[in-house]
Amino acid sequence: MSKKEAVETSESQIAVHWEEEQYFYPSPTFVGQANLTDESVYDRFSLDNFPECFHEYAELLDWDKYWNKTLDTSDAPCWKWFTGGRLNVSYNCVDRHLAKNANKTAIHFVPEPEGEKIDHITYQELYIRVNEIAALLRDFAGLKRGDRVTIHMPMSAELPITMLACARLGVIHSVVFGGFSANACADRIVDSQSRVLITMDAYYRNGHLLNHKVAADEAAEISAKQGQVVDKVLIWQRYPGKYSSKTPLVEGRDVIVNEKIKEFYGARVKPESMKAEEPLFLMYTSGTTGKPKGCQHSTGGYLAYAAGTSKYIQDIHPEDVYWCMADIGWITGHSYIVYGPLALCASSVIYEGVPTFPDAGRSWRIAQDLNVNIFHTAPTTIRALRKLGPDEPAKYSFKFKHMTTVGEPIEPEVWKWYHREVGKGVAIIVDTWWQTETGGFLCSTIPGIKPMKPGSAGPGVPGIHPIIYDDEGQVIERGSGRAGNICIQNPWPGQFQTIWGDRKRFVDTYFSRYCKNSESKDWRDWPYLAGDAAMEAEDGYYRILGRIDDVINVSGHRLGTKEIESAAMTVDEVAEAAVVPVAHDIKGKEPDLYIALKTGVQPSVELQEKISAAVCSQIGKIAKPRKVWLVPDMPKTRSGKIMRRVLGAISNNKDVGDVMTLANPDVVEVIKGMIKN
Repeated sequence: MSKKEAVETSESQIAVHWEEEQYFYPSPTFVGQANLTDESVYDRFSLDNFPECFHEYAELLDWDKYWNKTLDTSDAPCWKWFTGGRLNVSYNCVDRHLAKNANKTAIHFVPEPEGEKIDHITYQELYIRVNEIAALLRDFAGLKRGDRVTIHMPMSAELPITMLACARLGVIHSVVFGGFSANACADRIVDSQSRVLITMDAYYRNGHLLNHKVAADEAAEISAKQGQVVDKVLIWQRYPGKYSSKTPLVEGRDVIVNEKIKEFYGARVKPESMKAEEPLFLMYTSGTTGKPKGCQHSTGGYLAYAAGTSKYIQDIHPEDVYWCMADIGWITGHSYIVYGPLALCASSVIYEGVPTFPDAGRSWRIAQDLNVNIFHTAPTTIRALRKLGPDEPAKYSFKFKHMTTVGEPIEPEVWKWYHREVGKGVAIIVDTWWQTETGGFLCSTIPGIKPMKPGSAGPGVPGIHPIIYDDEGQVIERGSGRAGNICIQNPWPGQFQTIWGDRKRFVDTYFSRYCKNSESKDWRDWPYLAGDAAMEAEDGYYRILGRIDDVINVSGHRLGTKEIESAAMTVDEVAEAAVVPVAHDIKGKEPDLYIALKTGVQPSVELQEKISAAVCSQIGKIAKPRKVWLVPDMPKTRSGKIMRRVLGAISNNKDVGDVMTLANPDVVEVIKGMIKN
């Protein structure tokens, strides 16, 4: 193909080569107990019944006052749900369960050190602890309805307790992932104008007790230089009664929560009756380019959507023991560790540490000991468990009925291992697609109704109506074999309300591209741009191909990076794959393929050729990698995400930037040395 042809190829003409997989069907046993088995749900949640259909989700909650308008579009596209309604999130997740389930476990906190006792917190104990910390935040820290507070904490029982205390007061919480740097924390303090920072002195990671308090000092110092003074730092102790940080307390600013809270023993705080459209929390996107975006999520709409999707997509019943192996510092943890499961009176597992510490069997021992029957994690974790301990699940007697995968597209080969080895061929899998901005699932099969298809997220969940546009705004029809930009035609209750303090950026980023009339108050004129490339198969199932900028244009053919990575994963020896684009004079871009091999597999030229041949066989020679690099490990964030940006910089001889916040910064130099040689 000539340069001219490559240039003239429309950006919307994405060549999709990956074949559709076969269906996997749920067992009659699962369907028999499922929360949702009535296919008419898709009719009830059709666009003809929008927006009133979402009453079904809202009715899962207890309201102080019912709403008088389901969807207010007067400030389009800043939608307001259930206006006129009032409720409290903390009440809905805690208080209302006490009459029948006071002594039921709400949270199982599992410390990383195996010798430490698991903490089983009942709903009654959760009620007491939430009230006491709420009283401390109100009466000592001076926080009130509408104030913002930044929470920079690791995985611990105290994190959801603190969040629920904020929700009780109507204080807007901004949780920062515990593994984020002090700079990232400071950015969020400044943007949200928080004057109170809540943290923890230390936590375990890979067997080491890390000093976490030091990040609070640095974050407070950085934010002060930018004009936002933190006047109180509230510090939870990893070991109550013992200060585990080497960083000294700052007099007049730092307070040990475990000591101060004794003054509030027995305190009871009446839940604030919040307007449904008032903000519940801010969740900042990572901000790899530009300033982090503070996604503002509502009270009523968000909780209704988190509860509804937890019940019907994750099939959570009150008697289930549910483990979402995400971090509460991400939206997955907010919606599907804390708010969704607790609103349904489930038992939610919180694990402090690394899923493969001290060995690859740790996750399955936890699942066995706690009798977990719903398991929720990301492809990143599944690939790690498959790489380090492919035979481990068979050694333990846990039995999952349901498994979720979330966060990125999952390769069909990894999906099949997850189903076969972790699900023991019995558990159903829902492969979900959604985002920080969406509050809850957008695409997924309903496990009691729709069959599963490896590599495919499935149709829109009830009430979500996706549409795929090309770059010119033309609709790409289902089954056409072309991909484009996936959008959602209609608002939904879990959707974020705006970017905190930056409405223009909100509109420009998510709506302007396909907006039909910028003056309109009609929701039909404001499709939501997700920023992901996708295609819709003939059966209405959506396959997500990654971010729009994760598509490599090779000689006019647009190849999804996930597509190439999935092809590489069909080779048995491969544990992880990452594709990055490399500049090419003629083709525009070529893919570089980085591979981490399974434990015990030795790298060889023959293996490189085998992987390259698999890509060509699965997709076509157009996708042949420029190079297959067999690396000892992938550069990863502390949450386990592969840093493709770093690999791309190495392949293109660019500066990799600051890599010291990675979980394994040393591997970057090793890979750079391999590339140079």
